[in-house]
Amino acid sequence: MNRIAIDGGQSALRLRVAASGRTGTGPGYTHGPDALMRMLDAIRVAAAEVELQGPVDVVALGLTGYPQAPGVAERFAGQVGELLDADEVRLTQDMVTAHAGALPAGYGVVVAAGTGLVCLAVDRDGTWRKLDGHGYLFGDAGSAFAIGRAGLVAVQRARDGRGPVTKLADTAIDPVLLYRSSTLVDDVARFAPEVLRCAAEGDPVAHDVLVRAAGDIAETIGAAVAQLAGEGPVPVACVGGLFAGAGEQLLTPVRAALPARARLIPAAGNSLDGAERLATGPTGTYADLIVTYRR
Repeated sequence: MNRIAIDGGQSALRLRVAASGRTGTGPGYTHGPDALMRMLDAIRVAAAEVELQGPVDVVALGLTGYPQAPGVAERFAGQVGELLDADEVRLTQDMVTAHAGALPAGYGVVVAAGTGLVCLAVDRDGTWRKLDGHGYLFGDAGSAFAIGRAGLVAVQRARDGRGPVTKLADTAIDPVLLYRSSTLVDDVARFAPEVLRCAAEGDPVAHDVLVRAAGDIAETIGAAVAQLAGEGPVPVACVGGLFAGAGEQLLTPVRAALPARARLIPAAGNSLDGAERLATGPTGTYADLIVTYRR
């Protein structure tokens, strides 16, 4: 059986052939009126890289920028089906594939943080709640974009003499020039590793940015845990490129700010693993969160 898993993130799209494990990549999600067409192109690029040969039995994909308008997700799933010659397409948000990859038992809270940030809480009875994931303008608190933006604000403040001196200002980047970039969100997020590096080297401004981001993430986790019934401990997994890059540098202050019920545990897998799980098995707990196209 030919089953395909796709993780469509903001930085890159990854496609995996379940049977062989071969993985191809394409450009990540970019905001704009042609975002879905660009996503189809990214899928085409990734499929060509693995030399995918149809027909395909099932494709499961979790997307950043999942289309929310009525009927759009259904149409897009059909377009993916046509592109990959697939009998069935299971389309969902990236928070769902992140949860499915990190917590195979289906219960608990997953925070997925890369360029953006989204949190999904799933209770034992299958009820679920999404938190944040509101985009770079109105949400994504604690994300790489949020960290990068705060760092670049600190750069400008230091250069103007309006804020404290910081190693961050040694960067060659002129933040104002980023306004012209067609990949502004990704460009800003790419400054987050510089903030983490400077914080690790003892820069107090960068350290403050990191602590504030950790507090925002812990606040989101706390709100998610509060949505789940009972009083016992709740497994919480933190996944995505931001946590992979920062490790304990970010997880330690997050852990310190968590409510008593929250228990940080290692993720069993990533978003692409979660997409593969949804492509190769029953949708289970996530059935109500998936749009299915069949030809």
